[in-house]
Amino acid sequence: MKPFTTLTGTTVALDRANIDTDQIIPKQFLKRIERTGFGEFLFWDWMRHDDGTVNEEFELNKPYAKGASILLARRNFGSGSSREHAPWALEDFGFRVVVAPSYADIFYNNCFKNGMLPIHLSEEQVEELFQREAKHRPYQLTADLNTCTLSDGHGFSAKFEVEPFRRHCLLNGLDDIGLTLEHESKITAYETAHGIGV
Repeated sequence: MKPFTTLTGTTVALDRANIDTDQIIPKQFLKRIERTGFGEFLFWDWMRHDDGTVNEEFELNKPYAKGASILLARRNFGSGSSREHAPWALEDFGFRVVVAPSYADIFYNNCFKNGMLPIHLSEEQVEELFQREAKHRPYQLTADLNTCTLSDGHGFSAKFEVEPFRRHCLLNGLDDIGLTLEHESKITAYETAHGIGV
């Protein structure tokens, strides 16, 4: 997993609440066993028309959204089913940060396990960011996990909270396997002492 320290990136805003995981990555695309390759199917039903052509009116298809790495959304982002494919698709598309007033718990947890930073701000702060994004396109934000600060170049700055253990894991790029490997020498010593794997 890639460490996350500081990211400055283009922000794209989806002015919708209750975006669920089936909208993020529709069920018909959950056939892969790898974590990669899901980005092209992100928000499929919004990105494309029924005939498969690109929906140029959708926010992520706008020229100012090209290369965006920060997603701004309304409350209850990532609701619905518990599929881990949702953060996989977002990350594969290029997003490393999501900013919203609230998240579904399972989606929120899955973000951290996949190297993404979900930032929780108040409804008022998120509304201000929506207004700033519309005014300053392409809009840049900087998410600094060292100081737990989200800021832009136009006077906005807000602190956000991340549980210390999750913050440690993101800063050091540690997923569940990485955390286990931090104790590799102790595991090897135990296996040697007990004749495991010999």
